[in-house]
Parts: sequence; C-alpha cells; structure tokens
Amino acid sequence: MNKILLIIQREYLSRVKKKSFIVMTFLVPLLFIGMYATIGYMFYKKDDLSETQKVVVIDDSQQFISKFKNTPSLSFTYSNEPFNTLKRTFQNSGDDYLLHIPDTPKRPQLISVKKPGIGVISEIENQINEISRTQELLEAGIDTSILNAKKSKLNIETKQLTEEGNEEDASSWLAYGIGFVGAFLIYMSLFIYGVQVMRGVIEEKTNRIIEVIISSVKPFQLMLGKIIGVGMVGLTQFLLWIILCLTIAGAAGTYFASELHINKQNKEQVIAKGITSDSPANEGAAIVTALNSIPVAYTLGTFLFYFLFGFLLYSSIFAAVGSAVDSETETQQFMLPITMPLIFTFIISINFVINNPESSLSFWLSIIPFTSPIAMMIRVPFGVPAWELVLSMSLLIAGFLLITWIAARIYRVGVLMYGKKASYKELIKWFRYKE
Repeated sequence: MNKILLIIQREYLSRVKKKSFIVMTFLVPLLFIGMYATIGYMFYKKDDLSETQKVVVIDDSQQFISKFKNTPSLSFTYSNEPFNTLKRTFQNSGDDYLLHIPDTPKRPQLISVKKPGIGVISEIENQINEISRTQELLEAGIDTSILNAKKSKLNIETKQLTEEGNEEDASSWLAYGIGFVGAFLIYMSLFIYGVQVMRGVIEEKTNRIIEVIISSVKPFQLMLGKIIGVGMVGLTQFLLWIILCLTIAGAAGTYFASELHINKQNKEQVIAKGITSDSPANEGAAIVTALNSIPVAYTLGTFLFYFLFGFLLYSSIFAAVGSAVDSETETQQFMLPITMPLIFTFIISINFVINNPESSLSFWLSIIPFTSPIAMMIRVPFGVPAWELVLSMSLLIAGFLLITWIAARIYRVGVLMYGKKASYKELIKWFRYKE
C-alpha cells in the first residue's frame, strides 16, 4: 500500500508542479468565458457586424411588388426587365442575388454567383410565405390587420410536482445546459487524462525506466498508482476550474445586478422605469430562481463520481494499450475500439438522450459502464429514480474492477515487452499467461 501511495504522490506532484498545469488551470476558464462572451457579443451585434446584401426581385406574378421588407442583412430592389435578359448580365451587375417569382409563384428561383448562406435562404423564404399567406387571407375576405393586432406570444411556465405534492420550477433549459456541460467535461477528461496515463507508460517503457521501477514494485501497483495519481491531477484541475468559473460568474453577476439596480430597495423605481415580466432584468431574476432550484450538492456529487470512476475505467484500458506499444503512432489500431463508445454516446446523448431522458435507450446507455459516465450526466439534471442511479453506479464500479483486472494482466507482460509489435491476438496471449 505504501508503494502505491508513493507512486500516486510522484505522479500527482510531478504533473501539478509543471508550469503547463498552472498556466492551463488559470487560462482555460478565462478562455471559455472569453469565448462565450465573444459569441454572445457577436450574436447581440450580428446586425451591425453583417454586411447588407442586395437582392433584385423580378415578380412576374405582381403579388410581391414592394412587399419585401429590408433587413440589416438584405436589401430588396425591384426590376421590370425580363428574367432571361437580367440573368445574362447579372454577374457584372454588382448585385448579390436575383430572385425570380414566376406567374404562378410556386417555385421561385434565387440566382447568385456564390452559394447563398442558410440565413439568407431562410429569410427570403419566410418573407415569401408571409406575403403569400397574407394575400390568400385578403382574397378570402379576412382582415389581416385584425389578425396581426391579435397576435400574442405565450411562454410556458414549467412546474414539477415533488413527492410531497409541492411545486418546483422545472427549468428544462437549465437542466439541458447543466447536463450538456457535465457530459462534455467528462467526455473531454476521459480523452485528455486517459491519454496522459498512456503517454506516461510509453515514455517510461521507451526510456527503459520501467525495468528499474518494476524491480521495486509489482506491475499492478505501478498501473494503479499511475491511474489514481493522474486522476487526482484531473480532479484537482476540474475543481479549480469550477471555483474560478463560479468566482468570475459571481463577479459578473454582481456587476450586472448593480447595473440593472434590481433589488428590493429600488423595486418601485424599477417598475416606474417600465421593466415588465418580459424584460431582461426579470429574465435574469428567473434564471437565478431556476439556479436555486437545482440541487447543487447532488449534481456535483454525481459529476465527481462519474468523472472519477469513468476515468478509472478508461485509464486502465489506456494503461494496458500504453504497455503494449513502443510509440504513440502504434496506438492507432487500439484507439478506435476504446474511443468509439465515448464518441457514440456523446453524439447520441446530445441529440437523443437530452430530449428523451426517460426512454429505454437513455436508460440502457446510463446503465452500461462504458457509456454511463456521459449518458447519466445528461439525465441527472432532469431527475433520475434512485434505484437507477444506484444500479448505474454499482455496475460502473463492478465494470471498473473487472476492466482493471483484465488490463493488469495485459500490463504485467506488455510493460516489459520492447521492440515487438502487439496485436489483438498477442494481447489475448498476454492475458492468459500465468503469474
């Protein structure tokens, strides 16, 4: 046990003391927040940042003349010239698009020199459909001004009934965000820190240091110490990231709250300024209320569990692969079978599980040890029955013990093999060797 602790200490301290670890620990939260702030700013200022493109409209049906509305990205002009004539000179006209609406406006055509963006096509289609719908309503004798005046947008307020019969805010969008972030962090950590274990084994093996180490400790002790040591490095970095992100987010929240002057003392002043339930201020208050409804300790606890045991399970496989090869280039034949369950689960989770957390597929993905760290983190914010969570955790622990036992049998032989390329057949032989 003391030898394992020494290996853990060595692996942990040697990595934590590196400048790259310290720099990335402080840099990553700033990069993420900066990235999302930039995306938010660009989304908010998209109309100012986008260039206005010119669309020339030829309307043979005469139903759309002067009815298109200019937007910050599109400017509509109209022409009475024949379509074929204008099309021949279009390339040198300086216009971006030529929209032709035939006599029967069922199949309009959009001509351009370059492929149009999805947003441009969508905007033109929406305007054409809206104008056509308005025209049909007028022909049916319906006053469209009354319909437009009566249009209203309703927002659903989601509530969840607890076992005690009380109502709580359901906040599905927040659950979506928390589930996605938790799954993404685990997904990335299994790759980043699992590969670190593999690289460490390959480096010690190629430098022939491993032969000296093995004379003092058993291969299983070395493998376990390396896995736990690197896992603690990852856990330390994630905890620091969470603390730094919460600190920065708290500081930003305090700043924006002071900017909006929303508190109990100035409530009357806020109402006098005309802030309604649809205002950004109250939307921010709604987000705070939704955050308060999230069980932080429960969510963070499950994240740490699935991060830790998911890492232990996959790192044992990465350690076995590292012991079987002499360089990183030789790992390619083994990487696909290892990473395929992670990639498959992540893609399925963000497209299906997150929208159907109670489905049979979601259940099985959150139970199978190779897929549960990602799939279960997607489901946890939506609420998971206690028995499913216990079953998933138990199977993950059992899967980790089984995979570690298998990996250790390969590791004890492969870590001393040098100059011989390993194959799947060779790995099976190493597994069957008696001690």
